[in-house]
Order: sequence, then structure tokens, then C-alpha cells
Amino acid sequence: MTQSPQHPTPTTQHPRLQLSGIAKAFGGIQAVRGVSLAVGRGEILALCGENGAGKSTLAKILAGEIVPDAGTIALDGQEIRLSDPAQARQMGIAVIYQELNYVPTLTVAENVLLGRLPKRGPVVDWEAVNREARAILAPLAPHLDPRTIVASLPVAERQIVEIARALSLEARVIVMDEPTAALSEQEVQRLFTLVRRLAESDVSIIYISHRLDEVFSLADRIAVLRDGALVADWPTAETTRAEVVRAMVGRSVDELYPRRESTPGEPLLEVRGLGRGEKLSDISFLVRSGEIVGVFGLLGSGADLLVKAIFGAERADRGEVIVAGRSLGLPTPGRARRAGIALVPGERKEEGLVLGMSVRENLSLSTLGAISDWGFIRQGIERARAVEMVRALQIRTPGIEAPVGRLSGGNQQKVVLGRWLEARPRVFVLEEPTRGIDVGAKVEVYRLMENLAEEGAAILLVSSELPEILSMSDRILTIADGRLTGEFQRGAVTQEEILDSAIGGAKV
Repeated sequence: MTQSPQHPTPTTQHPRLQLSGIAKAFGGIQAVRGVSLAVGRGEILALCGENGAGKSTLAKILAGEIVPDAGTIALDGQEIRLSDPAQARQMGIAVIYQELNYVPTLTVAENVLLGRLPKRGPVVDWEAVNREARAILAPLAPHLDPRTIVASLPVAERQIVEIARALSLEARVIVMDEPTAALSEQEVQRLFTLVRRLAESDVSIIYISHRLDEVFSLADRIAVLRDGALVADWPTAETTRAEVVRAMVGRSVDELYPRRESTPGEPLLEVRGLGRGEKLSDISFLVRSGEIVGVFGLLGSGADLLVKAIFGAERADRGEVIVAGRSLGLPTPGRARRAGIALVPGERKEEGLVLGMSVRENLSLSTLGAISDWGFIRQGIERARAVEMVRALQIRTPGIEAPVGRLSGGNQQKVVLGRWLEARPRVFVLEEPTRGIDVGAKVEVYRLMENLAEEGAAILLVSSELPEILSMSDRILTIADGRLTGEFQRGAVTQEEILDSAIGGAKV
């Protein structure tokens, strides 16, 4: 049975933000159903739920982008009405979305003070701009030069720029939507330090995340939405991961990661001496039939380049890739695909999908030759295959003609996987396959991986989520500075040992 909402903790008896009976419908579909929720001053509240649970709608209501159909919002005891984003910012509510909202060609200072640049008469006072931005950045990232162009910064520092902009507006409430989706483990820890510092300075944080390890490490309280309704609200210390998962998916999930006994067969994928300049150096390993080999590395380790080099999306300059005993030399995407390698890239929206095209069209992208005659697609076969794949993978979509860009992250990932399943590859190279998708969708992706391995596929899993790597991999490789630094068997290694190796503490 799902846990009922609990009484407020002491920090929410006099809340900074109070939502009462918030409701919103779109075209007859109830996205948010009578949500009442409080956030205390200096409190970190984690908001969890599957994709489609109503988290994003609630965030947009707080951002002033969507006006609720019913309910009230109070800030520091005063009822407010948020009719547009400018009003929300003026009231002291800032929302930082997963897709960061900055102007890449402008400097850090210009982004922090966007629309409010100090002037001397009609002319921008650039000395004052940089001085004010440096003062705002000082407690967050004193090393960050306000004159730096934002496009040249890593994702973690771009996030700091957005947080600094929120603080420059004297935000009392900051909503963070999946803030660690593109961060390395080290950057995540730095972000956590920053979030705790903000809370200590009396800023209230609503932290939206699918990553339960992060939630339990960071949050004071955990609230869960399901089907638009608030179904649970606990102090973090009074609940467990299993309870939160059960509340999110509405059913018992005994194990997030499937259990399986692996009996690997013959090598299907072999990488020999693969290198590219100084970024990849002498990478050699193999993956057998029925085996899942995990690769873990920190940001800048070369793991993302390795994935692309195996498929030929980024060309290596030495070494070779071998599939089922046949050398591809330095592969191209065409040769890799014909040899039976499937690449599921980490950036599915930019690299794995054509967002303006339909589910049907995206599912056909890897098999156009097989369903075409003289350059014309046999649409009857294409539609039948798409319907069957939607059914087999339980892709939640209004129909095969729906634009894939309108699907949730988990269902978009299933489309990317389904597109390759149509091509019947023997080797799957999966880069961050569960990034940004909810717990229920993760379970489905993991089960699909298990099924593929049981059917004899070789799977290379590249992930920045250590629990995922530790639980899903038969063997684990670590990579640092473009070199393999460790190899471990499943069940015979700890998280600390993996991290130490990924920092470069061992060599293979």
C-alpha cells in the first residue's frame, strides 16, 4: 500500500512556500490533481515521480509559465498569483531547468545580470558589470572569471551561472529540475556542496530528480507525485528507497536491477589498440556473447569518445574493431552498422532521434534499406513494424504518427532502442541508456538489456551511475585520461574501488 502523506516536519510549520489544492488540466487530461505541499525556509525538498507524474507541470506553475486552474500559492505567508515568468522572478522564485537557459555567446557576467546590466548614462558600465557578477559568484565559484564566454564552460559551471543569476534576483525559492543529468560524480558532489550552502543561507530548494541515491544523500524531505497527485511526503530519515520506489510506480519493485546468472559465449566485440591522439591510448578489451561489460569514467575520461570511436562516429587514428572475428579496421558508421553494431548515444535528443519526425519514422531509421524498393519506402510494412515494436516495448504514445519529441524521456529512449532492434544487431553499445528517465522506465530498460544478453547479444554499457554499473555489469572496466585503468568482476568490487580506479589509481 502506498504511504499516505505525512504531517509537516517542524521546518514546514511556518513555510517559505505553501501550495494548496493546485490543479491543472490540459485538453481534458488532469496533469496536476489538488496538490498541497509546503517547503520550509532553508529546506531541501526532493520531488520525485515518474515521467508524466506532474513534476514538470508543477515546476512551470511555480515559474509563472502556466497558470493553475485551481488552488493557491503563498510565499512567506502572503498569497501570490504568478501570471508570467517575470512576476515569478520578481517574487523571488527561480526555476533552473535540465535544459539550461543561457545565452552561450555572452560572458558569464552578462548572463548573470541578463537584462539588468549596470549603465553609466546610456552606455553599459562594463567595469561595474564584471564587479557585480564577481561579487555574486564569490560564494559559489570564486575561480570563475566573469569575462569568460559561457559556451566555453563545462556543463557544471554553466549551471553555476544559472544559480548565480537566480541569487542576483534575490531568489527565496530555487527549483532545480534534474540538475545532475549531465554531470560527472565529482561535479555532482560540488553541486551538492553548493545546494547545502544555499540552504544554510535560508534559500528553499525544490530538487526534482530520478536519482534516488542523490535524493537520499541531499534532501531533508521527499515528496512523491503519481498521476498528478501527491501520494507521499516523508522526512528523508523516516523512509527507505523501497518505499519511495513503491510510491512512485504504484507497485512493489523488489529489485531495481534484475538478477541474472551470466554464461558468456564466444567474443562478439573485440577492440585492439584503439587510439586517437592523446585522448584515447591503446584501448583493448573484448565483450562476449551474452555478456554485459560496464565502462565507468569521470568527466573527460574519454569514455564518451571511446563509444563513438567503436561505432566510427568519431574516427580513431590507430587500432581496430573486430566483430564476430571479422576486422572492421577503423570503422565508419556504415561498416559498423552492417557488421551488427548498434549505438545508443547518450544525447538521445541531439544524436539518437529526429524530434520533428513521428515515432514510426524514427523506428525505421536503421532499416530503411530493408523496407524500401527502388528508393520508395513500403509504408504498409513500415507501419506494421512500428505498431509491433510499440507493442513489444510498451512505448507509451498516442500513436505511431505522434511526433517523437512529445514523448517522455523514457519512451524516447525506447524508440531509440526499438529502432536498432529492428536491425537485429549482435553488439549493443549503450551510452547513458537511463539518463533522465524515471525509475519505472529504468526497470524496463534494464529488463530489455537482460533479455538481449540472454538471447546472445554482447552489450557494452557506458554509464556515470555507479549503482547501475555495479549491478548490471558482468565485468567492469574503468577509464581515466583516455586509458583503461582497471578491470573488475561483478560482485567482487566496491563503489570506492571503482572510483579510485576511475581517478587513475590502477592500470591494466
